[in-house]
Amino acid sequence: MAREDGERRLLYGRRRGHTLSPRQRGLFDERLPALAIDPAAVMAAPVAAMEIGFGGGEHLLHEAARHPDWLFLGCEPFENGVASLIAGIEETKVRNIRLHCGDARDILARLDAACLDRIDILYPDPWPKRRHRKRRFFGEDTLNAMARGLKPGGIIRFASDIDHYVGWTLARIAAHPAFVWEARDARDWLDPWEGWPGTRYEAKAIAAGRRPSYLIFRRRADEIGEA
Repeated sequence: MAREDGERRLLYGRRRGHTLSPRQRGLFDERLPALAIDPAAVMAAPVAAMEIGFGGGEHLLHEAARHPDWLFLGCEPFENGVASLIAGIEETKVRNIRLHCGDARDILARLDAACLDRIDILYPDPWPKRRHRKRRFFGEDTLNAMARGLKPGGIIRFASDIDHYVGWTLARIAAHPAFVWEARDARDWLDPWEGWPGTRYEAKAIAAGRRPSYLIFRRRADEIGEA
């Protein structure tokens, strides 16, 4: 999302939390370069899925183990989350995850057109204050970039427990000419997706009395998005 002065707006908050342990820092520095996303490998993969803002990486690890023949791309600007996922990769020995510690828009711009089968954005920061809403991910430029990166028939999956953010997101993606929301009844957005493992954040939201929504948008075959 570009500003009038040419400076791109940040869509995330802090980059670092607590100091990484020596083991975490060692894994981060040594393993992250080897796990870097290669656009050529994405294009060659039979199925490629991207998760934007993966937090600690639990869902990404679950999906990678569940679909060992797929290639999974994880984008997360928060170093502590990336370090946690790298440790999880080392422990579980999954080999089909590639990572970018930074802005997902940089990766979307580098990928070939129509190379992704799925993009997941799960429980992103809703940026509830009005002055911060410009940081919400689903702007026109990011939707264009996702439309360009997804194959015809590819999907965006979005989950959130914040009702007004769900409505805000639904209005923007459904209005984009490259996407269609195929829900037919309430079960299509109130029931989790097949194989959904849940997340720690989701469990806290449910315990607090908030009911999550699970939205799926499909990439139309007759519209071409431009980044």
